[in-house]
Amino acid sequence: MTVRKNQAALTATEKKRFTDAVIELKRSGRYDEFVRTHNEFIMSDTDGGERTGHRSPSFLPWHRRFLLDFEQALQAVDSSVALPYWDWSTDRTVRASLWAPDFLGGTGRSSDGRVMDGPFAASTGNWPVEVRVDARTFLRRSLGTGVRELPTRAEVESVLSIATYDMPPYNSSSDGFRNHLEGWRGVNLHNRVHVWVGGQMATGVSPNDPVFWLHHAYVDKLWAEWQRRHPGAAYVPAGGTPNVVDLGDTMKPWNTVRPADLLDHSKHYTFDT
Repeated sequence: MTVRKNQAALTATEKKRFTDAVIELKRSGRYDEFVRTHNEFIMSDTDGGERTGHRSPSFLPWHRRFLLDFEQALQAVDSSVALPYWDWSTDRTVRASLWAPDFLGGTGRSSDGRVMDGPFAASTGNWPVEVRVDARTFLRRSLGTGVRELPTRAEVESVLSIATYDMPPYNSSSDGFRNHLEGWRGVNLHNRVHVWVGGQMATGVSPNDPVFWLHHAYVDKLWAEWQRRHPGAAYVPAGGTPNVVDLGDTMKPWNTVRPADLLDHSKHYTFDT
């Protein structure tokens, strides 16, 4: 059984094996397929039209399947690798261990956001940015510039306390746990972290930054925690909702995978705590 660990608890060997596997996926071209898929969905998901990966109830099961696909791709390279998660409510500064040169590298330089250290820095030759929003071909970050503060544990707890999964109109204006976690309403958890990291993470091609996977692994962990706290709260809507993926509908791009298939993460992986 795959165990997803807090990145702060990873050994030096685990960090190296993770980054090596990510770089191998990049070298093979498989990594950029994930970037393209994410960008296609974030650009096409709209409040008034069809929405699958974002701004909708299926935000959480869609990303759970997306992360599973990526984790399985990593494990095809190195079977010992699991996705770590970044608890940004605890590791809230630019000095947190995930930004060290032995893992993801740090923030970008002030002139252009270019990440200068770590295995994904342009100088290594490992990480040419091919799927991009502008002409810059290097990994960019601007930690703590777009917004100054990452979410606090108290803010996380306030969202976990919301007892309803989602509510009409099932878009970015909805109330409920999903939208408060996604960040269009309330204290803004998930979206705020993307903006705090900055660079490609603040765009549709956010998976260009490997921290995307650690961020979303924690978002997924928060969904699992919410499910434990609210065992009687179901995924909604259950059926007959235009432009939205209902419980039993299939999700693009898989077309065989339903939210109902992804409610129990423990069939695939567990978390260390």
